[in-house]
Amino acid sequence: MTRDQIFEFFRRLAEDNPAPETELEYGNAYQLVVAVALSAQATDVGVNKAARALFAKVKTPQAMLELGEEGLKEHIKTIGLFNSKAKNVIALSQLLVDDYGGEVPDTREDLVRLPGVGRKTANVVLNCWFGQETFAVDTHIFRVGNRTGLAKGKTPEAVEAKLEKRVPQPFRLGAHHWLILHGRYVCKARTPECWRCPVVDLCSFRKKVLEKPKGR
Repeated sequence: MTRDQIFEFFRRLAEDNPAPETELEYGNAYQLVVAVALSAQATDVGVNKAARALFAKVKTPQAMLELGEEGLKEHIKTIGLFNSKAKNVIALSQLLVDDYGGEVPDTREDLVRLPGVGRKTANVVLNCWFGQETFAVDTHIFRVGNRTGLAKGKTPEAVEAKLEKRVPQPFRLGAHHWLILHGRYVCKARTPECWRCPVVDLCSFRKKVLEKPKGR
């Protein structure tokens, strides 16, 4: 894509959804960290369903420690990998209490110190809570970046680097939300719904599905 095409790509996505945001539910920075950590290899819908009752009780790292690992498991047992996730959430909560006074840090370097928090999770927290222009590359963004030609790369890190270099203002803050939502609901993994895509003419994907399948 050319620079002008990239600008138009995001302009159209922004026009379609002027105020994009994560579909995870949370009330503060700590709950966001926990929600994103729980969302690995799980759907946002599943995480929200499990976390509602949890977040009604637990709003701070100290409260999570008081709930304990077994208590946490009871809340998140419907989420994949819940045993390892519970262990990580308790460990990251302890680290937040011990090293950060119970507050979520606002740098990637500090966030990735937390157990179960990788670069993608850190980028989500920095973007959604702290308003930083980060690009959290999940499976949806990786697919959309490569499929459309917007940001091709063999690894999430490579796609992130391309996005960092190519996404223009005023779209940088919302870019990863637009791309995730586009990949989740339009540019789907198995059959992209190109017939209703607002950026289909800008996309370099060769096997476009331009007619809506019967029965859909």
